[in-house]
Amino acid sequence: MNKRYLSLCLILLCCALTAGAKVVLPPVISDNMVLQQNTDAALWGKAEPGKKVTIIPSWAKAKTVVIAGEDGSWSARVSTPAAGGPYEITFVSGEKVTLKNILIGEVWICSGQSNMEMPVKGFKGQPVDGSEDLILGAKSSVPIRTCNLKRVKALTPQDECACSWGENTPENVANASATAYFFAKKLHEVLDIPVGVINVSWGGTPIEAWMKKELISGEFGNEFDLSFYDKGEFREKNPHKAPGVLYNGMLHSVIPFTAKGFIWYQGCDNRTRFEQYKRLQPAFVKMLREDWGNEDMPFYFTQIAPYRYDDPESPVGGYMMWAQAQTLDLIPHSGMATTHDVGSFACIHPADKESVGNRLAYQALVNDYGLKGVDAFPPVFSEAEFKDGKATVSFTNPGAMGLSPINVELGGFELAGEDKVFHPAKAKVLGDRMKIQVWSSEVPEPVAVRYGMKNWSVATLFNTFGIPASPFRSDDWE
Repeated sequence: MNKRYLSLCLILLCCALTAGAKVVLPPVISDNMVLQQNTDAALWGKAEPGKKVTIIPSWAKAKTVVIAGEDGSWSARVSTPAAGGPYEITFVSGEKVTLKNILIGEVWICSGQSNMEMPVKGFKGQPVDGSEDLILGAKSSVPIRTCNLKRVKALTPQDECACSWGENTPENVANASATAYFFAKKLHEVLDIPVGVINVSWGGTPIEAWMKKELISGEFGNEFDLSFYDKGEFREKNPHKAPGVLYNGMLHSVIPFTAKGFIWYQGCDNRTRFEQYKRLQPAFVKMLREDWGNEDMPFYFTQIAPYRYDDPESPVGGYMMWAQAQTLDLIPHSGMATTHDVGSFACIHPADKESVGNRLAYQALVNDYGLKGVDAFPPVFSEAEFKDGKATVSFTNPGAMGLSPINVELGGFELAGEDKVFHPAKAKVLGDRMKIQVWSSEVPEPVAVRYGMKNWSVATLFNTFGIPASPFRSDDWE
């Protein structure tokens, strides 16, 4: 074979290899996705090491060019316009790759355990209210898009997790997180723009499973067993509950997909460790904001709902609700959707997911989108004054319109004296609508007041817009 022929063969081979090379994108960056409007949206992927990657959005005249690193990784930021679409994005590095049917709007990351994971179609034998109308009435023309990540646990952070973006079709709506979908639906209805939700959830998981190992070992190392990392194997029992494994397997793969904020529905698996949770959740939120590079990223979470658990009269569930409420003071730019009125005595997965999604959306609409006119945040206990045999209770966020209902005696309250024995008590909203008064004939000199401090309790106190007050206790007794 002469040298000229050999050179020609090598040239043709190189051309073929170059032509065959193309950009490889992570699953979360795909057709049908929603990108956050009016921002520099993160895009990333793999290409041939050292090669140029050209990104061409159909909404912009300018191209973005980056160079793939030695390992083939590349990342870029692309300026997005105001909400609209559909658009396309073309990636060129050898063979062209074009993503289609992309919308620009509002993106939220939704995470937690089973009450976030619960789809619109419900779990077997556990329905979601209104699911039939929602599913059968779904139309692809409605610009709501959903993305569900596959369940994955891992010992090391994974760059990819199987998922796909879906249009607003009956099948996709049926499989979407009910809480996340109702949240997105309300945002879309009010803002009249596209909304995308990325669902990163797994039932029966504690918050530490969603936190990175380095954070746990640094701030909570003595409180959790991390030895399975050294052994290179999962814990034998319930490995998906192990610290860090869902951050590694799922949450890490979404970083740094540009989003407006987070909604979070989790807590049941941590309820017996309620005091610890007051430290875990603020650390978790700080980690999220550091990972996404936005210290002001909104974080709205759902308080666990009443449920019988192993003993309806046990105060543990109430203690956890109050612990969650206390994190509000520790997490800037946060909010809590109360669910004291939508629990289910016999089912840990309440059917009313619309109230939950709506309440999370109300807080985002008021806090982040500038809407006014409603009291979106729940009344939260701030202090109690004991005088003349009664407790006068004050609240943070009683609402401009005040507490309700008025002119009736409210149940679900308890008072205790110096003996620390709690007795049933009555309450009423006072004339200014900003405070309540609590009393009991069995406790002539009260020193502590509680509301809803049981696994199962019934909401009686609300703000004027029907948002239930958080269960609370003024004491810190065992």
